[in-house]
Formats: sequence, structure tokens, C-alpha cells
Amino acid sequence: MVHGETRYARSGSVSVAYQVVGTGPTDLVLVPGFVSHLEVAWEQPQLARFLGRLAAFSRLLVFDKRGTGMSDPVARPPTMSERMDDIRAVMDAAGSSRATVFGISEGGTLSLLFAQAHPERAAALILYGSWARRLAAPDYPYGPSAAELEDVLAGMDRAWATGAWWDVGRASAADDAHHRAWWARYLRMAASPAMAQEVIRTNMRMDVRAMLPLIVQPTLILHRTGDTWIDVGHARYLAEHIPAARYVELPGTEHRPWLGDVDAIADEIEVFVTGRKSRPRRRSSIGAEALSRREREVALLASRGETAVEIAGHLYLSKRTVESHLVSVYRKLGINSKTELVRRAAEFGI
Repeated sequence: MVHGETRYARSGSVSVAYQVVGTGPTDLVLVPGFVSHLEVAWEQPQLARFLGRLAAFSRLLVFDKRGTGMSDPVARPPTMSERMDDIRAVMDAAGSSRATVFGISEGGTLSLLFAQAHPERAAALILYGSWARRLAAPDYPYGPSAAELEDVLAGMDRAWATGAWWDVGRASAADDAHHRAWWARYLRMAASPAMAQEVIRTNMRMDVRAMLPLIVQPTLILHRTGDTWIDVGHARYLAEHIPAARYVELPGTEHRPWLGDVDAIADEIEVFVTGRKSRPRRRSSIGAEALSRREREVALLASRGETAVEIAGHLYLSKRTVESHLVSVYRKLGINSKTELVRRAAEFGI
């Protein structure tokens, strides 16, 4: 899968891994959720397609927060000030003086803090699946109690083996066996279970409600109505208390934005960032989504070990036509051989 070159920015004594993808006129900084891994992310076709949509209309800056992914490990969960400085460091290293900051889940809360602390750097905000306070309180009925969230954390280790933790027992069709296998590997590469648990415990202590009226940037708030991890009430609260907020509630239950209707999310972001939606939308030129129906048929048979001659017989094509399709399949999937296609077929959803 094609992605940007991984580089490093300095935030104090810490090296923060980042990539720049796309050449659009507007800088868009993506602040990830609790853990991430820049390069493993691109191995997942749906996530790669989501990132590709964003990079099609922006100069997209993506990074791993300190202590996660390809950034330096740390001995303790970083403070919010340290995490905010990671955003600043990445923007400086990428030559971005001002950008739209797009935060996913806890990345949205961090984006709010960054925008309030550095209004000259944040031109606008996009919050997806985010919150101002993680836990329920007498004056805040959204989210779990501390005990309920600790119960989830107690069983969190199994996600690093099976990928089954995130949905808290409520699986969706999009989160199939192939995706769960990748998700488990992504978590293992992104952070240790102990570090991830401590990050979530840090989030449990956060409450930024008092600063919401101070946010001056135009803010797009996106949330799926049935989100099974972050209750939609969190987003509605944000929308009611941020002065320049535009709220879009989308159908669906998946918290992870690359599962479900990716285009619904990407379209809203594109309109917010550029003022318009591309018409017609260009078909992706890379990844499994770029394969034509015939290319997908050829790829499926090839992934089962069939030769070009056998595929030609099944599909009533010439051997040369099959070979041409295979060349196109390899190019779009970013692979070099049939052996690699067979090995990675599940990853590509073939």
C-alpha cells in the first residue's frame, strides 16, 4: 500500500514519528485515538482508503503520539501538555504554520486542548467520536462509571491476541475475522497492553467542559448515532457548548471511522475543509477498492493458487488478458508477486 515516508520530529527529548501524504492546499493534522501505528495502519485496506480520501483534498499530516507506534517509548503515560507538544512538533517539522486539526476519539479531546492553547496554529477543528468528559457524573449522564470502565480494562489484554476487546462484546458485520486479526496486530505494534490501559486511565480523569465556550475555531463534530464505545450524548454535548460548532450525526454503530460508511465521514470533512465536495469523486487508484470487478475475480482465483492458464479457462479469457489483469492487480495492491498476493489475500479482503 502506498503511503508517505515516515520521518521524525523532535518534541523535547522525544522523537515523534510522522508522515505527510497528499499535496492539497490545506494542511490537515490527524490526531489519532489512544494508540496507533503509522505503517501498520496502511496495511488495512479500509483504513488506507479512508486516509487516501483525506489526502485527496489536503496535505495530510499523520503521526504516532509519544509512547505509541513508531515514536519513542516512554516510561510513563505522557501528560496532556506533552501530547499537545507532539502536535506542535509535527507541524513545525512538516512546515505547517496553521492547520485544520482532526481528532479521533481521545484525539478529539486533545485537539480541543491544543486549539485553546495554540489558537494561532489551529485554523479549525474536526472532532469524530470524541468527548469532553469520559466518565458519567451527577451533572453529566454520558459514558460509563469508573468501575464499569475498569471492568473493561481488566479484560483488555485479550484484544492484543484476538482483536475482540474493542466492541465490548457487540460485534458488527464490518469487524470480521480478517479485520480482527489485523486489529490485534495493530494493537500489538502500537503499544503494550499496560501502556494502553494507563492512557485510558489518564483519560478517565479528564474533564474539559469548562473550556468548550472558549473554543473560537469553526468546529465540525461528527458522531455515529449507535456508537458502541463513545455514546452519542458526548457529541451532542460538545455541539451544544462549542460556539462555532456544526454537528452532523451519522447512522451506524462502529466507533472506528474506517469501518462502515467511510464516504459519509470523508464527504463531510471534505466539504468542511474545502467548501465543496469533489464531483465526480475520482475512483481510488490504489488498494483493493481500486480493483475492477474483473480484476477482483482474477485476483480471487490467483490467491487460491490457480495459474494464468487455469484462470483463463474459468473466466473464458485469453492467457495474455489474465496476465495483464494480474499486472494491474499487483500495481494497485502495491505488491510484486503472486506469492505475496496469496499470503496477503485476507488482508486485502479478497
